Amino acid sequence: MKFTLSWLKQHLDTAASVDEITYALTDLGLEVEGVEDRGAKLADFTIGHVISAEKHPDADRLRVCQVATDEGTKQIICGAPNAREGITVVVAKPGVYVPGIDTTIGVGKIRGIESFGMMASEREMELSDEHDGIIELPSGEVGERFVDWLAANDPAKVDPVIEIAITPNRPDALGVRGIARDLAARGLGTLKPMRDPNVEGAYPSPVSITIDEDTRDQCPVFFGRHIRGVQNGLSPAWLQDRLRAIGLRPISFLVDVTNYFTFDLNRPLHVFDADKIEGGALRVHRATGGETLMGLDDKEYTFEPDMTLISDAEGVESIGGVMGGLRTGCTPETVNVFVEAAYFDPVRTAYTGRALKINSDARYRFERGIDPAFTPTGLDLACELIVEIAGGEVSSRVQAGEVPNTARAYRLNAARVQSLVGMDIPESEQRQTLTALGFRLEGDMAHVPSWRPDVMGEADLVEEVARIASLTKLKGRPLPRIGEGVPKPVMTPMQRREQIARRTTAALGYNECVTYSFIDQASAALFGGGDDATMLENPISSDMSHMRPALLPGLLQAAARNQARGNMDVALFEVGPAFHGGEPGEQHLLVSGLLVGRTGPKDVHGASRAVDVFDVKADAEAVLAAMGAPARVQILRGAAGWWHPGRHGMICLGPKKILGVYGELHPRVIEAMDIKGPAMAFTLWPGEVPMPRKAGANRGALEISDLQAVERDFAFVVDADVEALTLVNAALGADKALIADVRVFDEFIGGSLGEDKKSLAITVRLQPRDATLKDADIEAVGHKVVEKVTKATGGTLRG
Repeated sequence: MKFTLSWLKQHLDTAASVDEITYALTDLGLEVEGVEDRGAKLADFTIGHVISAEKHPDADRLRVCQVATDEGTKQIICGAPNAREGITVVVAKPGVYVPGIDTTIGVGKIRGIESFGMMASEREMELSDEHDGIIELPSGEVGERFVDWLAANDPAKVDPVIEIAITPNRPDALGVRGIARDLAARGLGTLKPMRDPNVEGAYPSPVSITIDEDTRDQCPVFFGRHIRGVQNGLSPAWLQDRLRAIGLRPISFLVDVTNYFTFDLNRPLHVFDADKIEGGALRVHRATGGETLMGLDDKEYTFEPDMTLISDAEGVESIGGVMGGLRTGCTPETVNVFVEAAYFDPVRTAYTGRALKINSDARYRFERGIDPAFTPTGLDLACELIVEIAGGEVSSRVQAGEVPNTARAYRLNAARVQSLVGMDIPESEQRQTLTALGFRLEGDMAHVPSWRPDVMGEADLVEEVARIASLTKLKGRPLPRIGEGVPKPVMTPMQRREQIARRTTAALGYNECVTYSFIDQASAALFGGGDDATMLENPISSDMSHMRPALLPGLLQAAARNQARGNMDVALFEVGPAFHGGEPGEQHLLVSGLLVGRTGPKDVHGASRAVDVFDVKADAEAVLAAMGAPARVQILRGAAGWWHPGRHGMICLGPKKILGVYGELHPRVIEAMDIKGPAMAFTLWPGEVPMPRKAGANRGALEISDLQAVERDFAFVVDADVEALTLVNAALGADKALIADVRVFDEFIGGSLGEDKKSLAITVRLQPRDATLKDADIEAVGHKVVEKVTKATGGTLRG
C-alpha cells in the first residue's frame, strides 16, 4: 500500500514529520517497507533564464539558446517548439542524470555547434507525460534548485511516497483514510470529517440490476447510478500526480476515478459504458461453466461453475469483485455511464481470482473484506466527483439485495488490558482510544465499526487499546518470587540426556523417526518380544498387536518402506521407550540408530562403499560421549540373538554394566524385515550411563601436561583366537598413571608364525605428569606391559 504525505493530509490534519509518521505506522502494526524521496532524483536540476534563442544555421527546428545559469551563460541547443527568448526554464547541466530518458547529460555538438546542457520537459523529469515542449516556469531565480521551487510552488510533485505492508487482518488500512484514522488515534493529528455526499437523482436510472437468489451469498448487495452527458478526458493534475506517485498510470478520468477511490477510501468501483449495456439491465449470477469474457487487460477468461459474474442481455460483462470486461469499458467517446458499487464475498472472490490467475487491486481488497456499510456512500461520493469534473446529470440510485448486517458488540473490561498485556492503562484512555478508532461505546459495550471485520471478541478490544498505546511502553517486570534462591531446573537429568542424544544423533546425519509403540507379533518376536505379557487387548489393527520390545523393528519397517519407493540408502534413528513387560515400570528408554545401504551414491572416484560395523560404532561412541559416558569402556561379545554373532560389540563398563550394543543385524532378521543390503544398527541405554559425581553446569578444568609424551612399540605373538581388545586392555592396565593410550597398528598372520598363531603390534603412549621420563622409567613401564600382556594372553614378545 502506497500513498504520499500530501494525500495523507487530505484526511489527517497533522504537523508531524515523515519520520514521526513512519515510526508511528510501524509501531501501530502497519510496517513501513520504504519511503521514496521523489525530490532526490531532481536535486541536480536548476532554474535558468533564456537570454536569446536564434535559429540553428543548419536545422530549421533547432534553436541555439543562450541560457543564464548559476555557472554563467551557457549555450544550449533545443528542439522544443516553445524554446524562445525570455522564458524561465529547468536546466540539466553536463553531468546531470535525466531519469525520463535514462541519460547523463554531456557536452556535445549538434550540427557542428556545441551544446552545454539541456532544457528539460516534464516527461524527461518523470513529472508527467507532457512532452510537447520544455517546462516554462512562471517564476524562479536563476541558479535556484528546481526541487526547492517545486517544494514551495507544487509540493505534490515532490511529496515523499510511503509504502507500508498490510497484514490480512487489516483491510481497513488498504485505504488512505484508514491509515489516517490509526494515526489520529495515536495522537499524530486530527482525523478530518468525511464529507457527506449531496447527490440527488435527476431522473430514473435506465439501467436496472438484479441478483439471482442463489447468488445472494456471493453478492449480498449491488448499488448503481446512471450518469448522462459526461465528458471523458484527462484527469485533473492533482489526480494524475497521486496515481503516478503510487505507481499507477493515468488513463482517462472515468478509469482514474475508480483507482482513486480504491486507494483513497478502500472502495473498489466499476464504471460501465451505459450505451454498451445490452437490454438496459445487469444481472449478478453464478457461472454455469464455460462462459468467456475479454477482460480489461485484453485477455480472454473462461469461467468455472459458481464464479460470480455480472451479465447483460448479450453475455458476461464483468467478473464480480475481480475485473471488468473490455466491451463495456469506458473510452474517450463515452458520454453515458453506469457506476457500480457492490459487496462481494471475500472467500468466493479469492477462489475466483486464484483460479483465473488475476491479481487486481479490487480483488486484493474484496478478498480481505471491505466495509459493506460504506457501499452506497462510496457510490455517491464517486458520482459527485464525476459530475464535478466531467459534468453530466446523475440518476436516482438503484439497488439489488441488502447491505450485510455486521453489527456486533463486546464487553469492554478495562482490567483485561493489565491481565492480558501487562499494561496499566486508565479506563478513560481505553474508551477514548476505541472511540477514535470508530467504535461506538454504550456503557461497557463496545460496538464494532463495519470496517473492522478482524475484531471478533473482547481480546481484540484489548489488542486495539494496547496497539494504540504502543507496546514499546510495556515494561519488563520480574516474576513474583516463589521461594528463596535459584529455582531448580525444570528438566530432569534423564530428560536432558534424552534431548542431548536426540540432537547429537541428528547432527551425525540421521533422520529422526517417530513410530508407533505397537508392532505386529512376528516383528516383536524377532527382537525378544511378542509374548502374552505385551499383547494388547484391543489393538488398533492386526499389525499393532504387541508393545514393541525394541526400537529397531519400527526403524527397519520404515527403511523397508523407503527402499520400496527407491530410496535404498537411509540413516534413521529414534529415541523412545521399549517394553519388556505389560506392567507399569516395565519399560526403558532407548536410543537406536539404523544405517542401510551405502555411504553415498556411486561416483567415478569409488568413494561410495557399503556401511560397516565401524560406522555405527563411531556414531554410538559419539552419542554416548555426548551423554557423559566415560571415555574408557570395554567392547565385549555376547549380545542378543538378533545381532550378527561375529560382527557386533557390546559397549560395557564391566561384564554386567552394558551401555549399548552396535553391529550388523542378523541375516535372518534382515530377510524377515525385507531389507535389501547390509543393515548396521546401534542401541543405547541412556539410563545405564553413570551420572556425574558432582552435579553442576560447570565443566572441570582442562588438564594438559607440558611434558613431552613418549611412544613405544611392542609386537606380541599370540594364539590366533586371542582378541586384540584383550591385549589392549592388558597393556592399558600395566600403569594407569603413565599410560595414556594403547592402539593396534599391525596384524600379521601366517609365515614363520604357524597356522594357529598371529602377531599383534601395538603402540603404547606414555604421558608424564610430574617430571620428564628417564630411560629407566620407560624401561620399567615396558617390562610391566610385557608382563601384563603375557599373563593375559599367554603370548610372547616377538623378537
